[in-house]
Amino acid sequence: MSQSAAQATAFFKEVSESGIVWAIKDENGFPAPLGESGVRAMPFWSSENRVQEIIKNVPAYKDFTPVELELTVFKERWLSGLTKDKFNVGVNWSGKCATGYDLSPADVSKNLKYYENS
Repeated sequence: MSQSAAQATAFFKEVSESGIVWAIKDENGFPAPLGESGVRAMPFWSSENRVQEIIKNVPAYKDFTPVELELTVFKERWLSGLTKDKFNVGVNWSGKCATGYDLSPADVSKNLKYYENS
């Protein structure tokens, strides 16, 4: 299993157990960088520790602060908003370049349902 696949699996398992999703924001709002595929992706993480590692180790995110979201709010509001905006969801990006899987909001929703029912 690749590092990105392991991080994605951890994301779905951990948020299903905790009921919390983490994001980051600064004075300009939430980041949504353009991915290699040409689609913007907004990153989310499964723990505050993961978010703090990104803020500490990725220069582009050094001025961001963690934001805690209830999983129900993430599923009901954020995923539909990301779908409307045609953004992907970055799951548990990690490393010095903050990389990982970018999934469609529909795929994130399906994976969450799978892990919640497991």
